[in-house]
Amino acid sequence: MIDPAHSNLAGGGLGPAPCRVALASRKPRSGGALLLAGLALVLPAFLLSGSALAGTTGKLSGRVVDAKKAPLPGVTVLLVGQRLGAFTDTDGRYTILNVPAGTYQVKFQLLGYRAVAVTDVQVNADNTTVANISMEEAPVEMKEIVVSGKSPVVDVRQTSTIATVNKEQIATLPVQELNEIVNLQAGVVDGHFRGGRLGEVQYQVDGISMNNSYDNTASLRIDRSLLEEVQVISGTFDAEYGQAMSGVVNAVLKRGSKELHWDGEAYSGGFVYPGHAEERQLVYNFRPTGVRNFQFSLTGPTPQKQTLFLANVQRYYFDDFVYGNRVFNTDGTPGDNTEVPLGQTRQWSGVGKLSNTSIKNVEMSYQAIFNTIDGQRTDYLFRYDPDGLSKQHTYSIVHGLEWTHTLNKKSFYNFGVRQNYFNYEDMAYTDLYDPRYDLAGPPRAVPQLNGAYDKGVSLNRFHQNTNAIIFKGSLVTQITNDHQVKAGAEFQWPRLEFGNLGYLIPTTIAGRETLQRIDSDPAHQLPPLSVYHPVQGAAYAQEQTEWNDLNVRVGLRLDYFDARSTVPSELSNPGNTIAGAPHSEPVPTTKKVTLSPRIGVSYPVSPRASLYFAYGHFYQLPPLGTIFTNADYSVLANLSAGEDLASSKIGTIGNPDIKPERTIQYQAGYKQAISENLGADLTVFYKDIRDLLGTEILSTYNDAEYPRLANVDFGNVLGFTVSFDLRPKGLLGGSVDYTFQMAEGNTSDPHETATRAEAGLDANPRLIPFNWDQRHTLNLTGTLAQPSNWSASAIFRFASGQPYTPEGEFSGGTVENSGRKPNAYLLDLRGEKSLRASGFHLSLFGRIFNVFDTRYFNGFVYTDTGSPYYSLTTVPPDPTRYYAPRRIEVGLRASALH
Repeated sequence: MIDPAHSNLAGGGLGPAPCRVALASRKPRSGGALLLAGLALVLPAFLLSGSALAGTTGKLSGRVVDAKKAPLPGVTVLLVGQRLGAFTDTDGRYTILNVPAGTYQVKFQLLGYRAVAVTDVQVNADNTTVANISMEEAPVEMKEIVVSGKSPVVDVRQTSTIATVNKEQIATLPVQELNEIVNLQAGVVDGHFRGGRLGEVQYQVDGISMNNSYDNTASLRIDRSLLEEVQVISGTFDAEYGQAMSGVVNAVLKRGSKELHWDGEAYSGGFVYPGHAEERQLVYNFRPTGVRNFQFSLTGPTPQKQTLFLANVQRYYFDDFVYGNRVFNTDGTPGDNTEVPLGQTRQWSGVGKLSNTSIKNVEMSYQAIFNTIDGQRTDYLFRYDPDGLSKQHTYSIVHGLEWTHTLNKKSFYNFGVRQNYFNYEDMAYTDLYDPRYDLAGPPRAVPQLNGAYDKGVSLNRFHQNTNAIIFKGSLVTQITNDHQVKAGAEFQWPRLEFGNLGYLIPTTIAGRETLQRIDSDPAHQLPPLSVYHPVQGAAYAQEQTEWNDLNVRVGLRLDYFDARSTVPSELSNPGNTIAGAPHSEPVPTTKKVTLSPRIGVSYPVSPRASLYFAYGHFYQLPPLGTIFTNADYSVLANLSAGEDLASSKIGTIGNPDIKPERTIQYQAGYKQAISENLGADLTVFYKDIRDLLGTEILSTYNDAEYPRLANVDFGNVLGFTVSFDLRPKGLLGGSVDYTFQMAEGNTSDPHETATRAEAGLDANPRLIPFNWDQRHTLNLTGTLAQPSNWSASAIFRFASGQPYTPEGEFSGGTVENSGRKPNAYLLDLRGEKSLRASGFHLSLFGRIFNVFDTRYFNGFVYTDTGSPYYSLTTVPPDPTRYYAPRRIEVGLRASALH
């Protein structure tokens, strides 16, 4: 029984009973969390995990009637295992807010009526689940009725395209990480959502952004063992989501449990391709431990009253399929001929959560997620000198404190503070003055070795650090049973640091080659580390009306950005070197404010079908690392009169005063439940993309030219998606989706215009396919399972060819992106067999990735043939041009029995 002091209940009631249940899932909102660096060491003693925040919680609502369809007031509605509940009003309606994402049993009780327990009620983050029931009179106490409450295969109330994958589905599929789950969704092509550029997606963990503002990519790799559910919004989205133009990914992590529970997983495997080893120009032996993963989770109560914890740790090893031989040491002396992987990853990951509910109607939590990754990128030129490769080290942590306060049964608010910290380094040796640099020197290519290196070491010394403090909060009020309002705000103070940790310049002194060390020299395009402190803020209001069959969502978002930097007042004399020209002064960048209206409407035309429409404006800042790179205008002081782009060699100048990019999205669709377990969805979408980051060519008063970043690029995307979802019934389940889209614009990259101008090509705007324009995409997943016994699953993907630029004697000239690469397909399989041992549960599983050993999938092609396999000219061998070969893994999962 729920303790009323810690629930949404205002009173009590007993005696439940349902007969008919109708469930529907629906879409609402997100929440807040953040923390200052170091709180992880100070507060874990009394704080906790699994907080109920927007982005991690949903809503349960419905209506209770008797056998004559008359409303039943005063029915007690309880979520078993949660301190959440409600009473029905005079119209028999109830609403329970702030329900953590997951699957529940819901009990309905009323004195004089037979109690009803509804099982398998799935509540998704930012969605409304509807459970309508009828209860039968029972003057004498009778055993409660148990009804399955699985959500309908089609949610007729949704106003946008939202794919929700729960932990049960994730567990059966041949996927391991969050990004693999995301790339399976309709309209997603290699991280591009509905034709948008990379970096246009907001990645969230438990409702708070985990994007690195340097490049707008996710700063964490999240293993599937941590996921409660994953939501992928590939179309329009509510006003609470910002800094995204193409989509939102919300990863909801598992929460602490009230009973002590453990689980673990270990697997090992490697690449196998005996049929294509020769075609890949490799001699390869199967290495059964080339890929290894170990993870362990423990959750339960702590000695501190009303405090739960969750702890997870993961160790991951990966060796790429391309190996080199240490024929040479970095100094050119003979090596030991040891075979070593050219690319590899060594990763530690973990999650720690504490959650506490000792204060009435309040949940407090602390959560920390971290990755430590040591890696090495494959470069086939180093195949005889593998020790010369640079090493990449990444450390990232997202951690914070969260507070959720339930004011009454109709309202709650949450507030959080979080630190997103990301540090990345790419270099061979940490110390600029390491003598091994001098012994090796720069890499030396040898024609007799097909251009491979016989000595040398990578001279790259890149460093990037982002340290962002985020405050986020929201208030949710259910004004009436049909009307909900949400308002919130977010503030972010990122500190960006990037650049080279010193430069190594190959130099010849007195006929002897040596390496010159330079900390920085801005006058010769060797800038020091750049440090910026921009400020970002946002406020939003979101309203949802559920009136009879009509569902309307309306929102407005305000975004604020201050680069806190300067630009020259006179761009035609940026270096003040032109006599008689207007003088240039550093002036502060302007503060940017945008308003984004959004609306979504869904109208069920029948209990099993609906029409929906959505429209919205979406603004996003370009990657801050891009707009701040090379933003020191003093390098323009040496521009000579009449100097053109090809000879200036200054690169594209950054622009801290850039405006946010803008996309206007439209989508409309029709969805229908064909049967109880089969649903269909047709969605048509259009995106008008403006103010994209691009390059403008500026002229000085002395007729010199230089390229500068500006909001000059544009594009549009038109397409449709057809999907079918077969919910498991008996042994079989699965889904299939097909997407057709045309993604076109003037450039695929912000620097493309400058590159074309430097090459003497026409740099004027024109409409061409984006590099990632994939006209036809087909995803098919299938599962065959007997629950708690065995399961088998498959993922099949088909992709039509993306554009490439034909060149050569028979291409008819260079016409950008006028060619199409070959079509491609992939198949992945997974099987699992469950076992029972004394006191715990075991399961054996196996996975095969790239079952048919496909060598090509949306990758490299020769521009003179359009083929990935051959060229009209002689080219050196390079197996890294091909897709990764077949990989086989076997593993064991174990967990405590409930």
